[in-house]
Amino acid sequence: MANGSSKKGTIAVSLTNYLDSGCIVAGASGLTLWAQQFGLSSFAVGLLGAVSANAFGSAFGALIGGHLADKYGRKFIYTYNMLVYILGVAIIMFSMNFAMLLAGFLITGLSVGAGVPASWTYISEMADPKTRARNIGISQFAWSCGPAIIFTLGILVSPLGLFGNRLLFLSLLIVAVVAWNLQRKLDESKDWEAEQAKLKASGAKPAHPMKNAFSNLVNIKSILFLVGVYMFWNLVAGAMGFFMPFVYETVGGLTNTQANLLQAVLWILTAAGTYFGFAKFGDRVSHRLLFFVGAAMAVASWVVLTYVGMSWLGLWTFVVLWGISAGIGAQAFYALWSTELFPTQYRGGVQGIMFFLVRGSAGIWSIIFPVILANLGFTVAGTIMIALLAISLLIGVIWAPNTRGRTLDEITKERYGNLEPNLVKKETTGVLKESD
Repeated sequence: MANGSSKKGTIAVSLTNYLDSGCIVAGASGLTLWAQQFGLSSFAVGLLGAVSANAFGSAFGALIGGHLADKYGRKFIYTYNMLVYILGVAIIMFSMNFAMLLAGFLITGLSVGAGVPASWTYISEMADPKTRARNIGISQFAWSCGPAIIFTLGILVSPLGLFGNRLLFLSLLIVAVVAWNLQRKLDESKDWEAEQAKLKASGAKPAHPMKNAFSNLVNIKSILFLVGVYMFWNLVAGAMGFFMPFVYETVGGLTNTQANLLQAVLWILTAAGTYFGFAKFGDRVSHRLLFFVGAAMAVASWVVLTYVGMSWLGLWTFVVLWGISAGIGAQAFYALWSTELFPTQYRGGVQGIMFFLVRGSAGIWSIIFPVILANLGFTVAGTIMIALLAISLLIGVIWAPNTRGRTLDEITKERYGNLEPNLVKKETTGVLKESD
């Protein structure tokens, strides 16, 4: 694909990431307001987080969307998915009771999940191998901009109370309409079209992605590695994305405006870390080294917040460390590695399965976390967060794959040998270790 077309496609598809994170934090920034309006219990608050784009909603959406992206094409997702998102945020905007709010969060979450495997896959497939991390970084930059913009807008509309939060969802609806108009005009992925032509010529019928995902040791090792890197980090990041303003207000005693300000600065730093860190250096330096720097900063940030406390010094230190680390952390590397370590024929489907596992676990944690916070206190909750981040760090550093600067075909051939159109014929070494 031409470079200009690649950039245009990357920008159009990256709006999916903006809308993903944007709807999570729009709900998070007004969570206290919704709870007061509808008299929600801690369980109901957790349930909202569990069915949202932060957890189960996107988990099931990814499972469906990944399979459809492999079967009908990446463009199929972009033609219809944003219409579902628009419906979801519209329901949230006009919610008059808890049932409407819950339905809106669920529908929006399904749409977000359906779009994620297709977006990362599309960007990776159309990128030059020497700029693949940069293009994925741009999509992650958009993901970081969502919270930065929504929390900033949240501060501006905070005097309006719950009506102001409804306006945040209106802003997402407008962006979703723009995204749908751009994405439905995209060309299909050339890699996907070539794979379909190969299948048609052979007369073979591709296996279901669930069967392919666990068909051989190479896939199983890759899935365990990627889910390990992303899931343990995302349990922390997911809880933060939805509950952090709630934590600031209930544990730290901050106002809603102060909580949103902290989150806005955190996400501005994440956006900066993504653009000037991952996007700039992801194609140039050792993935293992870059991952370690981000993961170590994430661990340090939660050590400060948990054991130094929520003084302003502790809060700002936490915001700086976590903000920068999230830009070069597990999600950016997961987005890159998950598109590189599997063949075109089931790249989207396997991503959907992994994303289902990751966001599904976040859904369970979204129900448990508020209960731990309320009954055992923040120190216990924070210590658990530190342990989860440390596990992600160890998995990523030990088994970082050597994929930098190589084409997707080269990576596939080294890992799997010569592929038949619908089968993996040969098992090789599993996750490749990085040589630099």
